[in-house]
Formats: sequence, structure tokens, C-alpha cells
Amino acid sequence: MTTDDVLAGVGPRLRRLRKDREVTLAGLSEATGISVSTLSRLESGLRRPSLELLLPIARAHQVALDELVGAPPVGDPRVRAKPIERDGRTHWPLTRQPGGLQAYKVLEPRRKREPDPRVHEGYEWLYVLSGRLRLVLGEHDVVLTAGEAAEFDTRVPHWFGSTGEGPAEFLSLFGAQGERMHVRARPACSGDV
Repeated sequence: MTTDDVLAGVGPRLRRLRKDREVTLAGLSEATGISVSTLSRLESGLRRPSLELLLPIARAHQVALDELVGAPPVGDPRVRAKPIERDGRTHWPLTRQPGGLQAYKVLEPRRKREPDPRVHEGYEWLYVLSGRLRLVLGEHDVVLTAGEAAEFDTRVPHWFGSTGEGPAEFLSLFGAQGERMHVRARPACSGDV
């Protein structure tokens, strides 16, 4: 298959994806910042696809660029991401797709920390693989043990971490909004002016 053959299939693939998701050209234009006429020409094959056009479309549909261009599958499907150290925790990314749902295996070391609840858009799901994980969610303060899961709206002030008794290993799944945490403003004391 030549490059021209691959590019010729992009337009129909874009149209099918958009229609399957019941998105109008105007809606996709709003989500991507690409004009309706350019999107229409891409779908009809009158405009040659480029990365600067396909990347925002892939992001809007939350699909991999490979899916838009119909790239053949590549060999090994295993995710071999390097661990990330953040705030004393070790995170192993379990997904490779940008945006959309993200999954991490996390190792929380044994430590005593004061909860610092935060809020952000989205939902989060936790599953404890081993150890004990403390979850502060709104007015609730619970300990999750191996085999237990929690799912919550992240607009509720939340914090999770070590119970101080030992390390905890858990899975964390959240949407792209979970990567953009916002610190919740603490209420001022009544004596503060």
C-alpha cells in the first residue's frame, strides 16, 4: 500500500468516524478550531490531510492518530512505559493513548501525611492491589484494603495516601481532566478579614 493509497482512505474514515459519533461538521469545527469548509474538503478528499489538521481531529474524537489514517497495527502491544516519580509516589503508566481515560499502577510508600483534599473536573476510580490506602472524600475518611475499589466525582474534595502502616499498591483510572488538578481554596477563618 502506497502513501497515496493511505491518504486517499483518510477522508472517508474521517466522515465515518464523525457520523458514527453523531457529530456535525459545525460541532467538530468548534471542537478543533478547523473551519467547516476545510473539514468538508478533508472528508471529501479535496484537501490533503496534514498533521496540523489530523491532530486536533484525533484529540476531539479521542482516538489515536493511527486510527484516523488507518495505519497497520504495529508489533508488540505491550506498554513499556518508564515509571514516573511524583510527590514521593511511583506511577507506572498503563495506557499510551493521549487524552481520554488514563490508567496508572501506583506505589504509595509507607509514610504519615496530613490529608490535603483537592478538587478537579472528572471522575476517578481506585483499586487496591496490596496494602491499605486511606481515602478522604468529602466528609468520609475510609481505608481501602486489597481487592477493594472506590469510584468518585473528583469535584468532591478528595485525598488518598498511605495509612502510615506500610506501602500500598493500587490502580488509578481517570479522565484527562484528572491531570489538571486544581487546589481547592480553603475557607478563611471567621476572624480573618
